[in-house]
Amino acid sequence: MKYKIQKSPFIVPTTDGKLIEEHFGLASILSELSIARMVAPPNWSEPYQIPEFDEYTYIIKGKKQFDIEGKIIVLKTGESIKITKGTKIRYSNPFEEPVEYLSVCFPAFSPDKVNRKA
Repeated sequence: MKYKIQKSPFIVPTTDGKLIEEHFGLASILSELSIARMVAPPNWSEPYQIPEFDEYTYIIKGKKQFDIEGKIIVLKTGESIKITKGTKIRYSNPFEEPVEYLSVCFPAFSPDKVNRKA
């Protein structure tokens, strides 16, 4: 088949209130990259990580904070960023509104390649 329409993304189980709908990737339709729509609630954050994949983020609605090796960057609706593999990064939403965004990882996101730090 020359194309694949994704009508039922895989909902990744989380314990932090974050919604992850993986459209393509290792948890849904096997792919060399992953594409996921995410919604992070207010006051959400993840531990630092040093992933073994490039990650592209596009903000659909709201704001998201990036701590990139100690430098704080805030993206707003309509903005995007690429974080290169091997970069120490911490994602968060310290704001009062949820943030909705798309995340694309290449190669595909894998829990054993994200290298989260406490």
